[in-house]
Order: sequence, then structure tokens, then C-alpha cells
Amino acid sequence: MNVIRQKIAEILLEAGAVSLRPDQPFTWASGIKSPIYCDNRLLMSDVNARREVREAFCHFIREKGVACDLIAGVATGAIPHAAWVAERLGKPFVYIRAAAKEHGKQNQVEGKVEPGCQAVMIEDLVSTGGSSVTAVEALREAGAKVDHCLAIFSYGFAEAQQKFDAAHCELTTLTDFPTLIQIAKEKRLIQAGQIDLLKKFSADPRSWLK
Repeated sequence: MNVIRQKIAEILLEAGAVSLRPDQPFTWASGIKSPIYCDNRLLMSDVNARREVREAFCHFIREKGVACDLIAGVATGAIPHAAWVAERLGKPFVYIRAAAKEHGKQNQVEGKVEPGCQAVMIEDLVSTGGSSVTAVEALREAGAKVDHCLAIFSYGFAEAQQKFDAAHCELTTLTDFPTLIQIAKEKRLIQAGQIDLLKKFSADPRSWLK
């Protein structure tokens, strides 16, 4: 098991950012019924957790030699993480709204984007991928090149990967669904009999309950 993936999964569970409730599913804003809920905003209040996440992002950018002139955070959950990464790497920072403002300059991307700059976009969470790819497109329209999206966690849905592939943007997560479930099992946060149910959700989130 990848050391960083394992460490970040442990951090999410210890910080209470991930709730596993297979027997009483959560309802997402999209209407999807889910046995898992991830709220990475809780990491902002945990000094050690947010530091580990920041360093994991920076490690990936440095070790993989990812071209990076600009760090962009997706509103709202990824804004602080992206800002911390930008500060650590000494890079400019911008953030991307879900939609353009209806007043003022009607910006969707806040901050200065130099035409042709290579941006690395940071997300706190990727579910179905729709809002993330919309952010990629907005950043490109603002003049940046966007080849990489880094996220703390993803549910591992095939439709999310398909959307990123179609957008020609590589998605990389600090930890993933299989690692999280394995760590949760080892820590006895879920029962062995619940693992198949969680895997069915990841494979087909819209109809697993049926």
C-alpha cells in the first residue's frame, strides 16, 4: 500500500472528515444515496492534518516534475489547501468560483492569470467530476493551461474519470476509496460484511441501493 495514500487515509479518518454509514446512507445534494460522506473542510481546523495534506501535494508536484506556474483552488473547500500549497512552493494563487459573479467584474476566476501559464488545480474532493471539470474549463478560458488536477480524495467513480479523460486533464488523488476502506477495516470502523456494499457503491453509485 502506498505510504502517502495510507497516511492521508488515516488522517481523514482520525480527523473525522470521513463518515462511514452503510446502514443509514447519506443523501447528497445531487440526490445520490451514499454510505460514505467526506467533509475535508474539517482538516482546516487540524494543524497537523492540514500540514500533512499540504506536504503531500507539494511532494507530488516536485517529485513528478509537474510544470507549475500557478496554483488554483476550487471554491470553496479547496481554497485554503491550494493557498497553503502556493505559499509553500512560492507560486501565485487564484481560486475558481462555481459560476461567474453576477455583479462587479463578473469573474469566475479570482486572481491574476498570466496567458499561457501552466496551472495546477487543487480540489478537496472529487465525486462525479462535473463541478471539477467545469472549474478546469473556466481556468482554461481565463488563459491558463491545465493538465493536472490534484485532489485529497475521490470516491473512485468511473464517470468522474471519464469526464477528466474527455477534458484531457489528469486527475491524481492523495488517497483513494480502496485505501480508505482498507484502513477503516483495519481500525475496525466498519465490519467485514459492509465492505462489499461499499465497493458496490463505488462501482455504481446511482443504483447500488436497488
